[in-house]
Amino acid sequence: MTAPGPNRSFLFAPGDHARRVEKALQLGADAVILDLEDAVAVSAKPAARGAVVAALARPRSCRAHVRVNAFDTPFCFGDIDAVVGARLDGIVLPKLEDPGQLLAVDWMLGALEAARGLSVGAIDLMPIVETARGLVGLRALATAAAALPSGRVRRLAFGGGDYTTDLGLTWTLEEEELLPVRSEIVLASRAAGLEPPVDTVFTALREAEAFARSCHRGAALGFQGRMCIHPDQVPVANAAYTPPEAEVARARRVVAAFAEAEAQGLASIQVDGAFVDYPIVQRAQRILALAARIAAARSG
Repeated sequence: MTAPGPNRSFLFAPGDHARRVEKALQLGADAVILDLEDAVAVSAKPAARGAVVAALARPRSCRAHVRVNAFDTPFCFGDIDAVVGARLDGIVLPKLEDPGQLLAVDWMLGALEAARGLSVGAIDLMPIVETARGLVGLRALATAAAALPSGRVRRLAFGGGDYTTDLGLTWTLEEEELLPVRSEIVLASRAAGLEPPVDTVFTALREAEAFARSCHRGAALGFQGRMCIHPDQVPVANAAYTPPEAEVARARRVVAAFAEAEAQGLASIQVDGAFVDYPIVQRAQRILALAARIAAARSG
């Protein structure tokens, strides 16, 4: 299993398309999601499991997750049973709608980890909230995810495609219709003690500038990364969710200056002409921690 790193980009690849999977695993995404759900025809789903297991055994430069089919389909548990092993970093669970689904999947993963010689909780679980029912129950879902004894759910993801389809919304390039739900998933994640969430895919593949704007909006709203469906989206997402060098440099100045001031009994100072107190320092510390994770991933 690959060591934890940043979560700026999760690139989907069809689980039963060996050539595209092999390419995706070397494209610089922080993680690749081998897809057994929407990218695989219903008739091909059972056979695709073997292709995914073979892909997990290949050399790669990133973490590898598998998106299984939704909990209420005939395929979900067969998918999980087939792919759990030492080379799997995580499961992506689509269309989460009920806390009981999380409990059941967590139980199965724990049982399989124990049976296959893995540490319980070693396999990450990233649910996608992407339906009206899921979004209505979002806060309860986030609370249940954070309360799992295994600790395997570290973050949620938002799925805009199924969400807009479910509600009959028009998905525009500037995505104003997604602002309320994006803000809510960030808020619910923070309130439950989870990591910042991962943002939706962007399906207008020819609209590169619109995708870049969307990534920057997501970063500003509090998301930590993006799900991608085309290789060209990966460097854009990585850049948008990487703190600029100037921001990292300022964060270092803030932390250093505040440490010096605090030692003298001060808790509010100015740095570069801006007010700094504990919340500003905490933000600077988060920026430095993320920059360190990104640097470690690059050197590794």
